[in-house]
Amino acid sequence: MLWNPLVYEGLFSHSCNQSSMTVRKGKKLTISIQEHMAIDVCPGPIRPIRQISAYFPRLSPTGEPISPNPAASPLALSPGSGASGVGNSAFLSPLQAGARGGGGTLSAASSVDTSVDIHSSDSDDCTALGTLEFELRYERATSSLHCTIIRAKGLKPMDFNGLADPYVKLHLLPGASKANKLKTKTVRNSLNPVWNETLTYIGITEEDMHRKTLRLSVCDEDKLTHNEFIGESRVALRRVKPDQTKRFYTCLEHPPPLPSPTAMGAALRGISCYLREWENEQLHSLEERGRLLLSLQFLPPPEEGEGDGHRGGLWVGVQRCAHLAAMDVNGFSDPYVKTYLKPDVQKKSKHKTAVIKKTLNPEFNEEFFYEISLSELVSKTLEVTVWDYDLGRSNDFIGGVCLSCHSQGDALRHWMDCLRNKGQKVERWHVLTNELPQSTCQE
Repeated sequence: MLWNPLVYEGLFSHSCNQSSMTVRKGKKLTISIQEHMAIDVCPGPIRPIRQISAYFPRLSPTGEPISPNPAASPLALSPGSGASGVGNSAFLSPLQAGARGGGGTLSAASSVDTSVDIHSSDSDDCTALGTLEFELRYERATSSLHCTIIRAKGLKPMDFNGLADPYVKLHLLPGASKANKLKTKTVRNSLNPVWNETLTYIGITEEDMHRKTLRLSVCDEDKLTHNEFIGESRVALRRVKPDQTKRFYTCLEHPPPLPSPTAMGAALRGISCYLREWENEQLHSLEERGRLLLSLQFLPPPEEGEGDGHRGGLWVGVQRCAHLAAMDVNGFSDPYVKTYLKPDVQKKSKHKTAVIKKTLNPEFNEEFFYEISLSELVSKTLEVTVWDYDLGRSNDFIGGVCLSCHSQGDALRHWMDCLRNKGQKVERWHVLTNELPQSTCQE
């Protein structure tokens, strides 16, 4: 015979009614109003609702299990605990129910936590916000990352009509900013939108592919109010192999909560505070403002009797910029590039490109020549800065990079490759930061 929790609950209530009667000498057996309410209404110690809920474990919205430890209840039932009027066979503990089959998974070790696995069929938290399908492809030759947003399914309704106006925006982490934000078109009145739209990041190096994470956020567009967040998915770019297309099917999730120092131990509290301060410092001091493609070529002096009398020098090619920060109210910039070779005693090393209007991805394709020997170039610093042109007021600084023997990372590698490979043109993408060179500040 199958065990029915409702029958069990009724039997136990009946036994509790008999045991809770107040016996007084010379009076009939009566039940007070408090006992009556506790038996029929209140899920208190008389009716063990918590014991019954152990057979149906659920997750609360906070992610904590609702079912408590059965051993903590004073009325926890076991095969050896009897009650008046009912045999031992009528009472089943949660441990026995799991042991007799029917899908029970509770044991003596796991009886403390009765929450279900979030990936099991008992919980739909992973699909409550919807799913997202997309493809990623990294082309090493062009240093570009192609993100194809295909479709989403089962999105959470956000509007009064039970639908949503979804779109997807992309950010590169760490260092998320408006400079590296890409956005798809908006699909109106749909919970299963299809985009089939490809967004491309330009100037993504192999180092970026190893340390960056792509965040895909699905939002609901509202014309009258602010846009609402639906869910997000994050993918480590190191999972994408060069020149290979990889497709992803992901469940949208809520943003990961910030670690709370009060909820951690003494050791983790210090680490959390340190990491938070370090991240804030990095975001404020070195904000990513875009990418710059530079080419360097050192030409050695010609042999005697050859050439036109030049003693050699450095060619600096400003090719293009990508994903620049928007400095104007229209969401664009009017960028141009300035180059310096410092220290510059005579102040003749300044070169400037043309201004390109209303764009965040300008193409310059201009080259400048500095006549200098290799021994002198070793002690020099090449400063390249990108500016936003404003008519009638001071220009806005977008970002810059310095290349010398004292630089670090890609800037140092690019500079050393140029000095070692004489006569060869070396191209490399550089990350523009909001750190203004000291020499530029002094000017």
